[in-house]
Amino acid sequence: MTHPAYTDISLAELETLRQQANALVVDVRDDWEFDEFNLGGVNIPLADIRARRAELVPYDPVIVLCTNGVRSRVAAKDLRRHPEFSEKTIYHLHGGIAEGE
Repeated sequence: MTHPAYTDISLAELETLRQQANALVVDVRDDWEFDEFNLGGVNIPLADIRARRAELVPYDPVIVLCTNGVRSRVAAKDLRRHPEFSEKTIYHLHGGIAEGE
């Protein structure tokens, strides 16, 4: 069975999904944006996601988010390309955290 590239979720779904035992929320915005406002999770800027991919391997599902959903969509697609993520569930916060403000 092949997994879809990733699954778009809403802010409300994010709150439920992040409660899962092995879930990880990854904020792919820049450090200063994360420092200014965040929904928790780990901050791995999009530019660093490939270099730091190994940090995400132990988690499933992986939930990626950013301000408006553009960078997190790139990150979700990039993770999906790698074999170690082929069996994992990757969620993408559609519309980003700006949707919730």
